[in-house]
Amino acid sequence: MEPNVFDKVHEVDLKKTMEQSYIDYAMSVISARALPDVRDGLKPVQRRVLYSMIELNNGPDKPHRKCARIVGDTMGKYHPHGDSSIYGALVNMAQEWSTRYPLVDGHGNFGSVDGDGAAAMRYTEARLSKISMEMLADINKDTVDFVPNFDETEREPLVLPSRYPNLLVNGTSGIAVGMATNIPPHNLREIIGAVVKMIDNRVEEDRETSLEEIMEIVKGPDFPTGATILGRRGIEEAYRTGRAKIKVRAVTNIETMANGKSRIIVTELPYMVNKARLIEKIADLVKEKKIDGITYIGDESNREGMRINIELRRDVNANVILNQLLKHTQLQDTFGVIMLALINNQPKVLNLHQMLEEYLKHQEEVVTRRTQYDLNKAEERAHILKGLLIALDNIDEVIRIIRGAANVADAKNQLMERFGLSDAQSQAIVDMRLRALTGLEREKLENEYRELQAKIEELKAILADEKKLLTVIRDEIMIISDKYGDDRRTAIGYDDDMSMEDLIPDEDTIIAMTHLGYIKRMDVDNFRSQNRGGKGIKGMQTIEEDYIEDLLMTTNHHYMMFFTNTGRVYRLKAYEIPEAGRTARGTAIINLLQLMPEEKITAIIPMREFNDDKYLFMATRNGMVKKTPMVEYEHVRKNGLQAIVLRDGDELIEVKATDNSQDILLVTRKGMCIRFNETDVRVTGRVSMGVIGMRFEDDDEVIGMQMQSQGDSLLVVSENGMGKRTMITEFSAQNRGGKGVICYKCTDKTGYLVGAKLVNDGREIMIITTEGIIIRMTVDDISVIGRNTSGVKLMSIDQDSDIKVASIAKVRESVTKDSNVFDEEYYEEENGDSEEESEADVDSDETV
Repeated sequence: MEPNVFDKVHEVDLKKTMEQSYIDYAMSVISARALPDVRDGLKPVQRRVLYSMIELNNGPDKPHRKCARIVGDTMGKYHPHGDSSIYGALVNMAQEWSTRYPLVDGHGNFGSVDGDGAAAMRYTEARLSKISMEMLADINKDTVDFVPNFDETEREPLVLPSRYPNLLVNGTSGIAVGMATNIPPHNLREIIGAVVKMIDNRVEEDRETSLEEIMEIVKGPDFPTGATILGRRGIEEAYRTGRAKIKVRAVTNIETMANGKSRIIVTELPYMVNKARLIEKIADLVKEKKIDGITYIGDESNREGMRINIELRRDVNANVILNQLLKHTQLQDTFGVIMLALINNQPKVLNLHQMLEEYLKHQEEVVTRRTQYDLNKAEERAHILKGLLIALDNIDEVIRIIRGAANVADAKNQLMERFGLSDAQSQAIVDMRLRALTGLEREKLENEYRELQAKIEELKAILADEKKLLTVIRDEIMIISDKYGDDRRTAIGYDDDMSMEDLIPDEDTIIAMTHLGYIKRMDVDNFRSQNRGGKGIKGMQTIEEDYIEDLLMTTNHHYMMFFTNTGRVYRLKAYEIPEAGRTARGTAIINLLQLMPEEKITAIIPMREFNDDKYLFMATRNGMVKKTPMVEYEHVRKNGLQAIVLRDGDELIEVKATDNSQDILLVTRKGMCIRFNETDVRVTGRVSMGVIGMRFEDDDEVIGMQMQSQGDSLLVVSENGMGKRTMITEFSAQNRGGKGVICYKCTDKTGYLVGAKLVNDGREIMIITTEGIIIRMTVDDISVIGRNTSGVKLMSIDQDSDIKVASIAKVRESVTKDSNVFDEEYYEEENGDSEEESEADVDSDETV
């Protein structure tokens, strides 16, 4: 009875089987198909094609062979996949417009830059190019590991010796599963120059080479089709991170013809741009009337080079047409760099320095193994020569022993026993021809033996000294550079398509924001200094019941961190805030930020960078404080980010950037102040509530927070224009959570406090009213008196009007433009100013 076919069916879990099968497939594609090895820059199919060609003795000094033979040999021995993919890899390595330094010398139709395919493999012929021999040099000297092929009938190399950094020189591209690589080609001289620099630094100065040193030598990608790279920003990003986008533009020239018309001549195209499709695209744009003014498009390319002729109407501006072509066609293209390669069969994105380091490690191993191989061969030969010379020194006895021996084996044994020879030496003696007995032959053997001894010493010295090994590598790659190096084809130009930030100078600017949420950016020259008691100038046109609440100086390129009363944070670049005149109202902040209902900006901090050793210190209206690492606020979404958790009825009123060494002062509306060190406040995460910083009466509230480093005296101003200074030494540090001490005596005449600032002598302040009136004065004009006092009149306020002082802001005489402004006054007091400027600098004020 025949067995039931269902007895052979095994039940498996479909989900697990599919997952495992797909993982196996993905890893196979990643490690054995699509990605290059970082050491030789080749994918498996490319490596197998080159090795098959050297095995066929198909070198540059031999005649071309049919590509069908090469493909068949590769497929049958090493690469059991489709012949079209093998032939495609061979063709790509032969195309001068695809490969910067072709590894295959093709003979026949191998396609064109117009996208024409190569002729069938039965028609085309190929052989290894001269530079590809450097990829295969010393492969038979045990320089690389060999493994069995797919059916274990042959052995193939895991990697080629690759005596130059082929991965960077020729680049590569490939799409794997879930990842892709796209490495641009480079100039051979520049890449080898960078390797030589790395070796010289290690040998002569015993130090590693920085990426900056390498980038001084490697100017950027060097495409086989030439063209121009726009700007260095993309290049530097690619070399630092391994990922970037590089803009590449065709080389064009505007000429005036004899009839007075203009024409655009294109002589070089961006890498991998199909010329025929480009011309077709331009023609389509003309037909669709998206570009008006082109009368003729012709491909005039020949063996002397590329030439696309675009003739224009007499009445059009050639530069305008060119800009339209750059915008709508691949005359300007983007090369997306992804420097992904395999290291130990694992994919990894590498920067330029890491790629060169991996190449150098590979060369150290290759040269070490080659040197050891040569040493072994030299020692074996020297051993034989030593035996032959012993035999020549005792030639009569040797002849007697050989003649008297029964057979070869007996002769060898007698020689070994008589002269202490090895089996190899005795075999060489019995194989020695009679002509070796002549004096000339003996002299040759002696000279060879001496040369071998010197060579052995040299090889041992190389193996014993890493610096000598590196010097050998340096000398060999310098020969390759001199032999195959050429000038750059791709120029590095200026990027005239700059970002908005590139077009905006990094200059000082004043940011002003009102109580009702209007914000603007102003020039610092809009304000002039006045004496105490003056009327001031109008800094902003406000509507009824509105007034300036925040006034601070920063630079155009700083981030503006907007903290709201609900504990959220938003972010803008300073230049993104519309600029307006001194008396203009500004733009509603809700048009710039996606604020939630009832959400109001209560603190603004300008920041350049987000450091993990700096902190944001926050204070709420009800006296809570929180300290969180600044880096936790680096990535702020457009719709905001939670900055602090608040209790019901509480609001965030101030934020400062600190270094965990500051004394903090909290000032309340009724004139109380507490001072404590920020180390009393433990570090908590972004989404946390913090701890109690100050306790006070139910009808009181915190109006401001200052850091000790911001000044040596506390300036307070009341809503009726009264104010004073008190030395900070009168406020002793205590534990957080206390009620503090009195800092201002509030009366009906003075009203409650609206602002508090720590200041130094020589500084200036601005006082802002609810009507937008601003007065500017020096701190020295304000009296220094005790804590429990009310001070003097700082600003004339009409008692019959509803005008009140709304806030105060600090002014300083200079600014360090490239500083990371956490709190600008803090930066200045701690680090000093590096340059003197004429503009004034306004620090952030206290909010009402």
